[in-house]
Parts: sequence; C-alpha cells; structure tokens
Amino acid sequence: VQLQASGGGLVQAGGSLRLSCAASGSDFSTGTWGWYRQAPGNQRDFVAGTAAGGITNYADSVKGRFTISRDNAKKTIYLQMNSLKPEDTAVYYCRYFSGLNVYWGQGTLVTVSS
Repeated sequence: VQLQASGGGLVQAGGSLRLSCAASGSDFSTGTWGWYRQAPGNQRDFVAGTAAGGITNYADSVKGRFTISRDNAKKTIYLQMNSLKPEDTAVYYCRYFSGLNVYWGQGTLVTVSS
C-alpha cells in the first residue's frame, strides 16, 4: 500500500494550487482521507478530511479557501487550495486510515511567497 502525493510548488500569495494523493493497493473507498501539513519547526497539523460518507471538515485556518474531494474510482483525493497565504507554506501530507490501518504519503512541499 502506497500513497503518492503531488502538486506542490511555489506560488505567490493569492494564488492557487491543487494537490493530489493517489493510492495503490487495496480498496480505499471505505475509510477516511485527510490532508495534514508541517511547517519547519512545527508539529504536523490537520488541514482537511473527508470520510466515506462524504462528510468533510477543515481546520479553521483554511475554511473557505481549501476544498478536499475524493474520487474513489481513482483512489485519489485532492486538495484545492485558493487564496494562498505565506503562512500556508509547509510540507503537505495525505493520510488514509480504516480501522487500525493508517497510511501516510511522502509529502509535497508548498511554498507561498509574499
């Protein structure tokens, strides 16, 4: 089982990026997906999540700017990030868990310049 995150890069403040996280292996439609981020010197924080029923939730800092979505057929989740701010700069990680199984992607770097 592997999660492959992609889509990071350098963008100016106010810009947009879309991150993707593709899974390989078994069925990923019944568990919960999430995006987390870790800025230098900080802990890894929750950004957004989506459960199997389609319920989504977001960190207060990204509400109204970020949107998480999932494509179960493609075993892929996305994070559309709009109105990016310099404080959004971090390595972004995707995570999937179902029951006791937890999987993390390798991280993709997002840098927002002011």
